[in-house]
Amino acid sequence: MIPSSFPDSTEIARLTARMLLEIKAVHFNAREPFTLSSGLPSPTYIDCRKLISYPRIRSTLMDFLTVTVMRDAGFEAFDNIAGGETAGIPFAAMVAERMALPMTYVRKKPKGYGRNARIEGTMGEGDRVLLVEDLTTDGGSKLSFVDAIRETGATCGHTAVIFYYGIFPETEKTLGDHGITLHSLCTWWDVLAEANAQKAFDAETLSGVEAFLNDPRGWQEANKSS
Repeated sequence: MIPSSFPDSTEIARLTARMLLEIKAVHFNAREPFTLSSGLPSPTYIDCRKLISYPRIRSTLMDFLTVTVMRDAGFEAFDNIAGGETAGIPFAAMVAERMALPMTYVRKKPKGYGRNARIEGTMGEGDRVLLVEDLTTDGGSKLSFVDAIRETGATCGHTAVIFYYGIFPETEKTLGDHGITLHSLCTWWDVLAEANAQKAFDAETLSGVEAFLNDPRGWQEANKSS
């Protein structure tokens, strides 16, 4: 069912941050940084996959994501909802259900046997596809998924995520240069603001996270050996 009413984007961001904190999907640790898939250190880590285990929260966030996309891109802007393997698949299914649209998913690489397909499900030439994922850091991983969609003859000019890091200035340019508009619910800045409001972490940890958000590349360079 398509939601018919929703908060404004500022309140959606605050509530999304609150929900992520509530289920402990947010991890802050400046003393012992996490290692990202890039190999670089970070005092922040978020696990959006946890959302699938919390029905009330996942339902609310999927309502938020659906109405955000429709508000920003249009109510009849898409013909197909595609999830990126693997984290994007359940969220794409839930958004597709709300929008009453077909759902597909995109593999990271061809499966290596059978049809050797990257697209699973039915995607037609000329279909306007929305790519749904759990999060984006610098936007790079989205490009391969979008290219695979476009190779079918479909178009893909939008991607929607629950969480967007919002600290790397090149992200939206990277996506924009590839003809992709990003839609998201909240960023690290929203999470930090809500964590401060809730006093969810000690002051030293929050201060360390803020230093990272203000200069992520500098912070990573200084903490490479951590």
